[in-house]
Amino acid sequence: MISISEGQKIGVGITGFGVFFILFGILLYFDSVLLAFGNLLFLTGLSFIIGLRRTFSFFFQRHKLKGTSFFLGGVAIVLLRWPLLGMLLETYGFFSLFNCSGGFKAPAQWSEPQR
Repeated sequence: MISISEGQKIGVGITGFGVFFILFGILLYFDSVLLAFGNLLFLTGLSFIIGLRRTFSFFFQRHKLKGTSFFLGGVAIVLLRWPLLGMLLETYGFFSLFNCSGGFKAPAQWSEPQR
């Protein structure tokens, strides 16, 4: 069984709240405040789960820079109160980040070496 630290447990909760706020913001016709709050919570929770160094190394790999720029650009656009365009950019960046190695890679598989 995998043991997780207290910080990782907190990260899972923060990420869960982030996903909740993003989905709730989408349900309320792209409410920019809820989407921005959800984005910030999601990224914060992700850094709690896998650590700051792994988060930065995941997002800023050379072959993932296109997806990272679209994803973080979408977050910035949502923070600037253009929620529909921002979420479209985030969605494209999300799929670009996780499909660049040829297959979908779930967050639990991020630390596994590629074959």
